[in-house]
Amino acid sequence: MIREICRDTRLLRKKSVPATKEDAEVIRDLRDTLRANREHCVGMAANMIGVNKRIIIFSSDIMDIVMVNPRITKKTDPYRTEESCLSLTGVRKTVRYDRIEVTWLDPDFKPRKGSFSGFTAQIIQHECDHLEGIII
Repeated sequence: MIREICRDTRLLRKKSVPATKEDAEVIRDLRDTLRANREHCVGMAANMIGVNKRIIIFSSDIMDIVMVNPRITKKTDPYRTEESCLSLTGVRKTVRYDRIEVTWLDPDFKPRKGSFSGFTAQIIQHECDHLEGIII
């Protein structure tokens, strides 16, 4: 189901709680909502659709990747950049890292680990900030 984008900063500032297998519907809704907003958005966190769970999704080349309970375990090569967010108006300055390592569960709750760089790493960091209640 395509969900409305949450713009309430009080809700967006709340730290998300771990997701469980019972949150499969949230994953489907995130997929549908990202597809509906693809023209303006490359990633989403569950709190952006009003659900306070640790789930993100992002576009990577030809497919969307879902990360359940993601955790950035390593960051290198910091740089300054500007980002926008579908939940907020305007552009904001932030610091990101060019290379990151992440552990997460896939939608079937199988453990995964990966290294990401460049714009993909930036998207993941932005969405993981959402999970921590950090608004850039």
